[in-house]
Amino acid sequence: MQVLCRILALVMFLAFLVSPAQAQQETPEPSPTDTPIPTSGTLQATAASGLSVSSPSPGQVLQGMVTIHGSSAATGFVSAELSFAYANNPTGTWFLIEALSQPVTDGALAQWETGVITDGNYTLRLLVTFEDGSQREVLVEGLRVRNYSAIETDTPTPVTPTSTLAPGSEPAPLDSATPLPRLSATPLPTNPAEITTQNLAISIGKGALAILGIFALLGAYILLRAIRERG
Repeated sequence: MQVLCRILALVMFLAFLVSPAQAQQETPEPSPTDTPIPTSGTLQATAASGLSVSSPSPGQVLQGMVTIHGSSAATGFVSAELSFAYANNPTGTWFLIEALSQPVTDGALAQWETGVITDGNYTLRLLVTFEDGSQREVLVEGLRVRNYSAIETDTPTPVTPTSTLAPGSEPAPLDSATPLPRLSATPLPTNPAEITTQNLAISIGKGALAILGIFALLGAYILLRAIRERG
């Protein structure tokens, strides 16, 4: 009887050891699944999506009427909007430029009149809505509207080259034996329009003689007239 109990206990012990191993082998491993794509909300469009804004480009200076070029055609297209916002847009406010009901492939999307907005930096957005309710957007950042202010230049300020002595070297001494050339002043030609003291004296003398001549003629005329009246 004791032998039978020992045999039963051994069988139960072996069964206990085998069951976890079988359970581990029979447990199926989870199969990898693709990350689900949300059907709502706004996604950043990629080149493969068929959505793009080719012009204007990021950082471009805009003035007056600007034509926006790009593509909005994609499978499931319902509508599209072109809008702009300030570069620093903490409130997420977008101002509508134009709404599109037809897809466009590599063509003019809208006309943007930048002369009616304040000069500054802006972000342009192409937002496309699809049949399943999802949306995708294309952003063009750093656009600089400069209708009434100076346009910044990206040309760096030139640096005046300087020479630096290598370590351990001394500056070359000046040759003191070679005399420096002396500069002599070359007299300038006389200005023909310049009035000298001599010219001024001659002009005054001529004027005085002319006045005396006039008085002499006037005196002679008076004298002759008086003689005629007496005769």
